[in-house]
Amino acid sequence: MPQRKHKPEEIVAKLRQVDVLVSQGRSVAEAVRAIGVPQFTYYRWRKEYGGLKIDQVKRLKELEKENERLRKAVSDLTLEKLILREAASGNS
Repeated sequence: MPQRKHKPEEIVAKLRQVDVLVSQGRSVAEAVRAIGVPQFTYYRWRKEYGGLKIDQVKRLKELEKENERLRKAVSDLTLEKLILREAASGNS
């Protein structure tokens, strides 16, 4: 069975669905089975997305992408700086 990549909005919706099912008297295991994900995945999602609203999750993902882009830019600039420093010290 291929793994499916869930969107953050879907994850928040599934976490809320589990909360509703548990409040209706189902066990957590039954509720997690009802949304179609393994318990490990549910607890990992709850740890990462628990208590967030959909707009907050979207913003979190945007910030993570921006952070990744900025880290790459800094590493590229650092590498260029080291190459230029090495080249300049070789010319002396």
